[in-house]
Amino acid sequence: MVRSRRPSAQTTAVVLALASEPSAWRYGYELCQQLDLKPGSLYPILMRLTDRGLLEATWETNGPAGRPPRHLYRLTGSGRTLATELAAAPAPPWRAGWQAT
Repeated sequence: MVRSRRPSAQTTAVVLALASEPSAWRYGYELCQQLDLKPGSLYPILMRLTDRGLLEATWETNGPAGRPPRHLYRLTGSGRTLATELAAAPAPPWRAGWQAT
Protein backbone atom coordinates (compact mmCIF):
# COMPACT_ATOMS: atom_id res chain seq x y z
CA MET A 1 0.00 0.00 0.00
CA VAL A 2 1.46 3.35 -1.05
CA ARG A 3 0.73 6.30 1.18
CA SER A 4 1.45 9.87 0.26
CA ARG A 5 2.94 11.83 3.12
CA ARG A 6 1.36 15.07 4.13
CA PRO A 7 3.95 17.85 4.32
CA SER A 8 4.96 19.09 7.76
CA ALA A 9 3.19 22.06 9.28
CA GLN A 10 6.22 24.23 8.53
CA THR A 11 6.40 23.11 4.90
CA THR A 12 2.66 23.69 4.52
CA ALA A 13 3.05 27.20 5.98
CA VAL A 14 5.87 28.01 3.52
CA VAL A 15 3.88 26.75 0.51
CA LEU A 16 0.75 28.65 1.55
CA ALA A 17 2.74 31.84 2.23
CA LEU A 18 4.25 31.66 -1.25
CA ALA A 19 0.80 30.93 -2.70
CA SER A 20 -0.58 34.17 -1.26
CA GLU A 21 1.31 35.96 -4.06
CA PRO A 22 2.01 33.14 -6.54
CA SER A 23 3.77 35.18 -9.22
CA ALA A 24 5.89 37.27 -6.81
CA TRP A 25 9.52 36.43 -6.11
CA ARG A 26 10.08 36.14 -2.34
CA TYR A 27 13.34 35.92 -0.44
CA GLY A 28 14.13 33.76 2.56
CA TYR A 29 14.51 36.48 5.18
CA GLU A 30 11.08 37.85 4.28
CA LEU A 31 9.56 34.38 4.73
CA CYS A 32 11.42 33.91 8.05
CA GLN A 33 9.88 37.14 9.33
CA GLN A 34 6.38 36.37 8.04
CA LEU A 35 6.27 32.80 9.34
CA ASP A 36 8.41 33.23 12.46
CA LEU A 37 10.71 30.42 11.30
CA LYS A 38 14.42 30.19 11.98
CA PRO A 39 16.69 30.20 8.90
CA GLY A 40 17.92 26.72 9.89
CA SER A 41 14.35 25.45 9.46
CA LEU A 42 13.32 27.53 6.45
CA TYR A 43 16.24 27.08 4.06
CA PRO A 44 16.20 23.25 4.07
CA ILE A 45 12.47 23.43 3.28
CA LEU A 46 13.12 25.84 0.39
CA MET A 47 15.91 23.61 -0.97
CA ARG A 48 13.74 20.48 -0.70
CA LEU A 49 10.80 22.17 -2.46
CA THR A 50 13.14 23.44 -5.19
CA ASP A 51 14.68 19.98 -5.66
CA ARG A 52 11.18 18.51 -6.04
CA GLY A 53 10.24 21.03 -8.73
CA LEU A 54 7.71 22.87 -6.58
CA LEU A 55 9.69 26.13 -6.42
CA GLU A 56 11.71 28.15 -8.90
CA ALA A 57 14.84 29.76 -7.50
CA THR A 58 16.97 32.56 -8.92
CA TRP A 59 19.48 35.14 -7.74
CA GLU A 60 18.46 38.77 -7.37
CA THR A 61 19.97 40.79 -10.21
CA ASN A 62 18.97 44.36 -9.39
CA GLY A 63 19.71 44.76 -5.68
CA PRO A 64 21.31 47.84 -4.16
CA ALA A 65 25.05 48.33 -4.55
CA GLY A 66 27.09 46.95 -1.68
CA ARG A 67 24.56 44.32 -0.63
CA PRO A 68 25.11 40.71 -1.66
CA PRO A 69 22.48 39.32 -4.04
CA ARG A 70 19.61 37.43 -2.44
CA HIS A 71 18.21 34.09 -3.49
CA LEU A 72 14.57 34.49 -4.61
CA TYR A 73 11.83 31.86 -4.70
CA ARG A 74 8.35 31.42 -6.15
CA LEU A 75 5.99 28.51 -6.77
CA THR A 76 6.03 26.57 -10.03
CA GLY A 77 2.81 25.28 -11.59
CA SER A 78 3.23 22.07 -9.58
CA GLY A 79 3.81 24.12 -6.45
CA ARG A 80 0.61 26.10 -7.04
CA THR A 81 -1.27 22.81 -7.48
CA LEU A 82 0.14 21.54 -4.17
CA ALA A 83 -0.83 24.82 -2.47
CA THR A 84 -4.40 24.46 -3.71
CA GLU A 85 -4.54 20.88 -2.40
CA LEU A 86 -3.08 21.86 0.97
CA ALA A 87 -5.49 24.78 1.36
CA ALA A 88 -8.46 22.51 0.60
CA ALA A 89 -7.35 19.55 2.74
CA PRO A 90 -8.74 19.27 6.24
CA ALA A 91 -6.15 19.55 8.99
CA PRO A 92 -5.28 16.25 10.67
CA PRO A 93 -7.14 15.88 13.98
CA TRP A 94 -3.97 16.45 16.05
CA ARG A 95 -3.49 19.79 14.26
CA ALA A 96 -7.10 20.92 14.21
CA GLY A 97 -6.33 24.27 15.85
CA TRP A 98 -3.25 25.01 13.74
CA GLN A 99 -3.44 27.56 10.93
CA ALA A 100 -0.83 28.89 8.53
CA THR A 101 -0.20 32.59 9.04
